[in-house]
Amino acid sequence: RGLTPGMISFTDMEEQPNRPTWSKQIEFTLAGIGCAVGLGNIWRFPYLCYRSGGGAFLVPYLLMLFVLGIPLLHMELTVGQYTRRGPVHALAIVCPLFKGVGMASVAISFIMCTYYNLVITWALYYLFSSFQAPLPWQTCNNTWNTPNCTDHATNSSYSSTASQEFFKCVYPCGETRTGSQYQKKEHGYKHALYSDGCLERQWKLTSACFCLQVVYFTALFPYVILIALLINNAQLPGALEGIKFFILPKWEKLLSLEVWVNAAAQIFNSIGIGFGSLMAMSSYNSFHNNVLKDTLTISIINSLTSILAGFVIFSAFGYMSYLQGIPVTDLAVDGPGLVYVVYPQAFANMPVAQLWAVLFFLMLLCLGLDSEFAMVEVLVTSLLDEFNQKLLQIFRWKELLVLAVCGAAFIIGIPCVMEGGIYVFQLMDHYTAIVSIMFLAFFEVIAICWIYGVKQLSSNLEEMTGKRPNVFFRACWLVIAPPLITVILIFSIIQFKPARYEDYVFPPWAQGIGWVIAMASIIWIPLAAFHTLWLLPGSFMQVIYLLFCFALSCIFTETNSSSSPVSNYLLG
Repeated sequence: RGLTPGMISFTDMEEQPNRPTWSKQIEFTLAGIGCAVGLGNIWRFPYLCYRSGGGAFLVPYLLMLFVLGIPLLHMELTVGQYTRRGPVHALAIVCPLFKGVGMASVAISFIMCTYYNLVITWALYYLFSSFQAPLPWQTCNNTWNTPNCTDHATNSSYSSTASQEFFKCVYPCGETRTGSQYQKKEHGYKHALYSDGCLERQWKLTSACFCLQVVYFTALFPYVILIALLINNAQLPGALEGIKFFILPKWEKLLSLEVWVNAAAQIFNSIGIGFGSLMAMSSYNSFHNNVLKDTLTISIINSLTSILAGFVIFSAFGYMSYLQGIPVTDLAVDGPGLVYVVYPQAFANMPVAQLWAVLFFLMLLCLGLDSEFAMVEVLVTSLLDEFNQKLLQIFRWKELLVLAVCGAAFIIGIPCVMEGGIYVFQLMDHYTAIVSIMFLAFFEVIAICWIYGVKQLSSNLEEMTGKRPNVFFRACWLVIAPPLITVILIFSIIQFKPARYEDYVFPPWAQGIGWVIAMASIIWIPLAAFHTLWLLPGSFMQVIYLLFCFALSCIFTETNSSSSPVSNYLLG
């Protein structure tokens, strides 16, 4: 097909007669909800909302949902269902020049698989620890606690709570935080992982990473827990103040461009735009499935879950501010500490603390597993699309291929649970979930909306469902989404901040490793494009010139016909 999308017909998509489909369409809908609804709804959304002034964050968040989230999810599901391929082959079909975007989606999903396990592992470790009485983060009578430990809520920089020290005891960082300074092991303060139980604790954490790969939980269970927690939290003193902070906006915050960029980034990360997960899963749909219904169901339930989680988390924030006697805005909330420090600390003061702790961490486990399954499916689907017969000859069953992928991710992720692993995790998350995904989303939208063309995409949707997309979706695809994502990408680069964990800013050499991690996915886009251009006849500059003419014709005329002289040349 050269560089041009060409005209795709349903007969082209029937080249895989043995490709399975969902036995019931509700299975895809639930799987899509499980993929979109994850730890980001419980962790990232409340954290960004808190940092952006509470209710002020909801305004750009909901706006970005309607002009970016829903239209782009509709676009991805349409492409996946129509091409009946994973992201690599789907992008290669609609825009061969940017087939590297699909390869980058697979790469970023696999990288996230290696460290996303860790967040789920924390939930599993905390879940096991929640069956103790008292809870291990309720008191300072443990071997890992320091002299500055306090068993009551505090906002002092010279002391740390039992909850904070328990989270730190999950990792051997080589040093333990006491007050505002770090005191080394040889000063006499033993970190838990350096105590006699160090090796046992390390193996528990590593084993948890492996066990979670084979356990399946329903996607509906977390909602039962969220509602139960909200009912309980709403009765706690101070909860109303936290909820007010969540729903009442500080309008001056809307003047900050960072709030708008964070809202757009959260939509991409939460729904999964650019990760390829939902595109891969939609490739198993029946050809005439109603894509719009799945789009609205997945995106709206995902956002409602974030808002529900916001009520749960911020009611706990209000309770914590009541215990500490400080405003909600002065709570110390940062990164993983949102759900692994602040919330466990709230449990410690609740009636029947063990019950609420077990329910909460079981909910986190369910949310994380559904997202993990989706990311693994991206790589498995893409491998089967490319090497179906060869892989089945080697592994015989798809389940063995899945096991091999999970095993590889498990081995690569082991450094995240070794000494200083929290820093490895923070570095990978910063440069993957924040840097790489914006580049992938940008090139995906350009490839599908402008080069492949809204006209062709609309025709594909009409062929599947009998209806063309309405004016709103066509306007978002053609006019709103590409420029808006371009602006977001530019300002993401301008306001980029180096990775950090608490007060520790990563040194330049670590930042360099972070960019290598980011490039591990992004690099496939230019490499694949260069490979495609290299195979075309004529001089390189002639190919670039004709490619530029073709791109302009796609953008401004929405024509993808293969009858023009430029297209004939590019088709070879």
